[in-house]
Order: sequence, then structure tokens, then C-alpha cells
Amino acid sequence: MLTVHHLNNSRSQRVLWLLEELGVPYEIVRYQRQPDMRAPKELRAIHPLGKSPVITDNGNTIAESGAIIEYLIATYGNGRLIPPPNTPERLRFTYWLHYAEGSAMQPLLLKLLFTLMPKRAPALLRPLVRKVCNQALTALVNPQLKQHMDYWEGELAKSEWFAGNEFTAADIQMSFPLEAAQARGGLEQGHPRAMAFLERIHARPAYARALEKGGPYQVGR
Repeated sequence: MLTVHHLNNSRSQRVLWLLEELGVPYEIVRYQRQPDMRAPKELRAIHPLGKSPVITDNGNTIAESGAIIEYLIATYGNGRLIPPPNTPERLRFTYWLHYAEGSAMQPLLLKLLFTLMPKRAPALLRPLVRKVCNQALTALVNPQLKQHMDYWEGELAKSEWFAGNEFTAADIQMSFPLEAAQARGGLEQGHPRAMAFLERIHARPAYARALEKGGPYQVGR
């Protein structure tokens, strides 16, 4: 049976959601983050990088969210959750599927890093570290993040979903950046369409089922 190696509070929640949307049977092997928020070393027995998400299926071990989504859609989708080939919507689908991790997550990860560093610095160095991190956030990270959030807002003005007027797996992939931006990037300030997108996905029954099976889910708060 298809197995999801599921790390709590991680991108693997999207994989559970996709499987619930497709109605594909699966089992979950659970892993808990360590106190420093890193994945446990047991995940390295599944994949050398020890990251999540990872799935195993029919002798295949597949990592990376985008690759997993492409595999699941090709193997179990039967044409669902992906636009028809050779259409503008299909091109948008491919773009958002790769943009989510390739571009969107970079400023969000930097935001998290520069926010945490002062809290974890030695007490004597904390004021200096906080000053450097605040400068990086103000000059570099926050402007980039705002640019991305404004971009999402503009694209969602063109259609209800990222790849067009139909919900697709690209929306599942894009859910994590938007949820992270809501948690730590100020998405709620001036981005009503992006916030409405989050409301729509959170209302989907398959999203709720995935949360029930995957456990509590809180992104970067």
C-alpha cells in the first residue's frame, strides 16, 4: 500500500490532502519534530536527506512535494485535479506547481530564520543579532515577501484558483506558502483574494479529513 512518511507540522500535510481528494487508500508512518524543530533521524532510513514529505509506493521512494504530486496525479488521478494537456490552464498548473517551492518559500523561510535567530542567540550577543536580523528583514526579506503576496493577489483576481476556474493540485501545492504567509507574513493585510483562497481550501471536506488523519497543523506561528 502507498505509505506517507508524515512529519507533523510539515509540507507532508499537502500529500495527505491530495490523497483524500483523490480517494486513494494509504497508510501513515508518523514522525515527530525534535525540540529544535528538525525532523528526527529516523527519516534518513527512508530518504538520505531525512526530509518530509516522502512517500513509498510500488517499490518507489519519492521525495519533494512537487515530484510527489506529479507522481500521484499521473498514477492515480485519471485526469482529475490537473487541466487538460496543451491548454493555458495546464501551463499555469505546471508553473504554480514549481513556483510554490522554487520561489514562494524562499522569503518565507528567510522570514522564519531571521525571526528565530535573535531568540536563540546567546544572551550577550542577542542585541547585536536582533539588530542585524531586523535590518535584513526590513531591507531584504519583507519587501520580497510583500512582492510575492501582491503577486498572488493579482493572479487570484484573474481566476478563482491558481491554474484557472477549476480547483487543481496546484492549489494544494500553493496552500503551504499562503498559510505560512498568513502565519508570519501579514497576508491578511491588503490581500482579500488570497485570504478568500485560504477560506475556500479550508472548507473542503478532503482538507478536513487530511487534518483529522495528519494531526494538529500550525504553520510557523
